[in-house]
Amino acid sequence: MDEKKASNELSWSDFTKVEMRVGTILEAEVFEEARNPAYKMIIDFGTIGKRKTSAQITDLYTTNELVGKQVVAVVNFPPKQIANMMSECLVLGGIGKNKEITLLQPERNIENGTRIG
Repeated sequence: MDEKKASNELSWSDFTKVEMRVGTILEAEVFEEARNPAYKMIIDFGTIGKRKTSAQITDLYTTNELVGKQVVAVVNFPPKQIANMMSECLVLGGIGKNKEITLLQPERNIENGTRIG
């Protein structure tokens, strides 16, 4: 097994620690204070509550089209200070060739808070 691959491998135990959940974006606005173009969002994760976050997704999305969209996010990272806001989750997306981010979302609407596994 090559050394680089071995250092990146996760055990099943590591993977199960990552808590990915589905949530619906309730609010989205331009994050003026962020160093790079980004949006501030509030996402509803059902029984685990609402979380704030920011995401650098301004290339492909407007704030209006984000509201009501379901997304997948990691919800068990510790809060992280981003400019003047504490981010409480990490929205997941695919990073394209030009660094544009396409959000990961369920194929159809499902209950907020549903765990991804």
